[in-house]
Amino acid sequence: MATFRDATATANRLKFHYVEWGSPNALPLLCLHGITQTAHSWDEVAEALSSDYRVICLDQRGHGDSDWAPNGEYNRQGMATDVEALTDALGLSRFLLCGMSMGGINSITFTARHPQKVTALVIVDVSPEIKTEGVQNIRSFIQASDELDSFEAFVERAHQFNPRRSLDNIRSRLSHNLKQLPNGKWTWKYDKALRSGERSFNASGLLDLWDDVAKIRCPTLILKGAESDILSSEGAEKLRAAIPESRLVVIPGAGHSVMGDNPQAFVEATRAFLAALRL
Repeated sequence: MATFRDATATANRLKFHYVEWGSPNALPLLCLHGITQTAHSWDEVAEALSSDYRVICLDQRGHGDSDWAPNGEYNRQGMATDVEALTDALGLSRFLLCGMSMGGINSITFTARHPQKVTALVIVDVSPEIKTEGVQNIRSFIQASDELDSFEAFVERAHQFNPRRSLDNIRSRLSHNLKQLPNGKWTWKYDKALRSGERSFNASGLLDLWDDVAKIRCPTLILKGAESDILSSEGAEKLRAAIPESRLVVIPGAGHSVMGDNPQAFVEATRAFLAALRL
């Protein structure tokens, strides 16, 4: 059974925590999580993919055990700059890039800026056009009370939000995303600034992302959860049509958090896509 390695690196004047799986000599695959999640959002798929790739899962700024943005800024441009600085610090000149939700937005932004660095791109359940219903569901979850009496109270809330996951799975993920306060209560590790309506997930603020999508020329895989309330079938197809060398795969039994809801299908689709490139 493969195990991960915890590590930190300083980049863009911030300290970043990341977990790494697989051989340090393998082709790097950098994974960027969704809003208010952590590097461990990828655990179910990172272990499987690490047999072929050096899988690096980042706690993005303000999340997990990485530093918070001192100015409270969490826009896609700044977070793409973090990716640039971090990959330079790690000596990654060419790599595979995979991003889910907010991480997918940041991945698109980075790839448009640095096409020479990204060998191939995987975009997970997001596009410049996302469904208002799903955005509101995420926002309601993020903006609910952020201090509860017990760890298990957060587990129960997360299970209500995504009943596709087992309670054990949710406990494992939240063990990396929660901390206990001096008063005995529990709260999220992520920066409270991310709870605001402007920063938590702004559908109307993404339309200019189409300009960056138009610049993508690398092979691209788009993974959509069949039961997603964020990415519609029409939105996914529009994104596929906008990227010349791309393919779309719909993952059954998965909502927005595709890699955790159906990790086996996620790994199979990703492996097939990357294997076909003969990297």
